[in-house]
Amino acid sequence: MTDPWSQMVKSMLEQGQVMARAVNPALETFRVKGFEDLIPTMTKDFMEMAFGRTFNREGLDAKTRLLVTIAALTVLGAQAEPQLRLTVRHALEAGATKREIAETIYQMSLFGGLPAMQKALEIAQSVFRDAPEDMG
Repeated sequence: MTDPWSQMVKSMLEQGQVMARAVNPALETFRVKGFEDLIPTMTKDFMEMAFGRTFNREGLDAKTRLLVTIAALTVLGAQAEPQLRLTVRHALEAGATKREIAETIYQMSLFGGLPAMQKALEIAQSVFRDAPEDMG
């Protein structure tokens, strides 16, 4: 891996592993089902640090990265429900509006199909109901 892209990807993976070990050494044997209980939400500042500035300081901000993640998780369908629920919560915390999240999910109907979009919207709506009124 000598080209710049490969070096960047390698660096990102290494940073992610270091961050996971620093947050909780048990993350090395982490079960996805327990993810929501482990990190129920993160502060906006932490998300900006972790997602907005850490991996690509001149790239996307945390809100945009989280909306892109919601798009990808929507296309994956119901198999990513815990991850989607958590990412919707984080996107709200990072400043995304409920409308922006819903529009992101809606756009993915073209790629993941209507059932994936419908399931993702149901998940997002359940997160919206549980979110504080001043979010999104």
